[in-house]
Amino acid sequence: MANYKLTFSSWKISVTLISYMSESSSASLLHSLAAPEVQQYLQGHEHDDEQKLILKHKSLFGIPTAALAEQLRGRRKAKDKLPSYYATTGIVYPPSVNLEQSSSEASANFKAEVIQRFLPECKSCADLTSGFGVDSYFFSKAFDHVDYVEPNQTLLEITRHSHEKLKAKNISYQAITAEGFLLQTNKRFNLLYLDPARRDKANKKVFRFSSCEPDVTALTSSLFAKADFILIKASPLIDLQQGVQELRNVRAIFILSVKNECKEVLFLCQSFWSGEPTIHAVNLQDNDKEEFSFARTEEKAAVAEFSEPLTYLYEPNTSILKAGAFKLVSVKFRLNKLHANTHLYTSNEFVKDFPGRVYKVKAVVKPVPAAIKAFFITGKANVVTRNYPLAAETLKKKMKLTDGGDHYLIGFTAREKKYTVVADRLK
Repeated sequence: MANYKLTFSSWKISVTLISYMSESSSASLLHSLAAPEVQQYLQGHEHDDEQKLILKHKSLFGIPTAALAEQLRGRRKAKDKLPSYYATTGIVYPPSVNLEQSSSEASANFKAEVIQRFLPECKSCADLTSGFGVDSYFFSKAFDHVDYVEPNQTLLEITRHSHEKLKAKNISYQAITAEGFLLQTNKRFNLLYLDPARRDKANKKVFRFSSCEPDVTALTSSLFAKADFILIKASPLIDLQQGVQELRNVRAIFILSVKNECKEVLFLCQSFWSGEPTIHAVNLQDNDKEEFSFARTEEKAAVAEFSEPLTYLYEPNTSILKAGAFKLVSVKFRLNKLHANTHLYTSNEFVKDFPGRVYKVKAVVKPVPAAIKAFFITGKANVVTRNYPLAAETLKKKMKLTDGGDHYLIGFTAREKKYTVVADRLK
C-alpha cells in the first residue's frame, strides 16, 4: 500500500528526498539521478559499500551521496524483486521503505494475468493505493487504461518517470487519496485494486481489514458504486474465513506463494455475487506454476484415507497449507494421510504432478546418532520435521548433523507411532 501508509508515518515515506530539498528541488534531483552519466556510475558501482561512499564524498555529479546510496540499494533490491526495472536503464528508485512495500514483479504480473480470467472486459482499472506503481505498471499490460492514485507527489513523480522508462503510455496519475479519488471521479471502472496499510498508528502490524487503512469494509459501497470487481490484497497471515466475513461478495481468494514462500492473499469481490468463493492456492516456481483450486465445502466433505509411511512422501506447498486443503489433497491425488495433524501424505506410486515436494523413502531409522551416521557419512543432511516432538534444528543437533548434502532426514508422527526416515527429494 502506498497512500494510506503516509497517514501515520509520512516522514518515513520520503525522508531521503525531503532531506535534499535545501540543495535542489525533488524534480531537479529526479532529473539528475536519471542522467546517463549517473546511471552509468550506478550500474558500475552497484556492489559498492554505500556507507563508504557517503563517508568519502559529500556529493558526486552535484548529487548528495546519500541519494546515490539510496539508488544503489534500490538497484540491488530490484535485481531479484523487479528484474524488468533492473534491466531498464534510467529507472530511479524510491526510498527503501516504498520499494520494500511494493509488490514483486512475479506477484504483480500474476495479478494482471489472473484478473483476466474473471473480467468480461479489461478496459479501465484504478490502483487506489499505488505507491511505487509496480502493480499499476503490470495492470497497464492487461487494461486499456489505468489510473494511478497516490497522494505523495514526490513518490508519484518518481513512479511516473520509471513508467515512462518502461514505456507504459496508458497510465494517468492522480495525486490524491483513495477516498478523495472515489469522491471526485465520475468514471466507472472494470476493476478497482487496493493494498491497505497493515500497520496502525503505533506502527504495529494488524491483519483485520477493518483495522487497516483505508478500511475497505467502510468503503465497500463507494467501491462497488464505481466498479463491479474489486481486488484487495491482504497480509499472508490473514485468517481466510475472517476475511470473507469482513468483506462482501467474495468470489475468489488467491493465496500466492513465490518459490514456496507465501507472499500475498488476494480477495476478489464481485458486485451481486452470492455464491461460495473458490480458493486458489498458487505457487510460482521459476518456470512453472502449481495451482490447486477448491471450495471450502469440498474440503469439509472430503474423507482422507490413512496409512503408515509407504514408498513416497508428499508435502503440499505453502499455499495449499495456508488454504487448509488438508483432506482434499489426499482425495484428489489418491494419497494416504499419515495423521490428522501431520500434513504429509504417502503412496507406493509416484505422483509426478503433485503440487509440492515429493520424497522417496530410503530407510526408516532410529533417531540416534549411531544409526543416523551410516546414512549421512559426511555429517551433512537436510532436516525436516512435521508434527514431531523435536524442531528440525533440535533434531539436527541431537543427531550431530550440519546443514547440506543431498539427502533428507524427516521426522514426523503417523497414526501408530513417530518416525524418522532417510529420504531423497524427487521434486
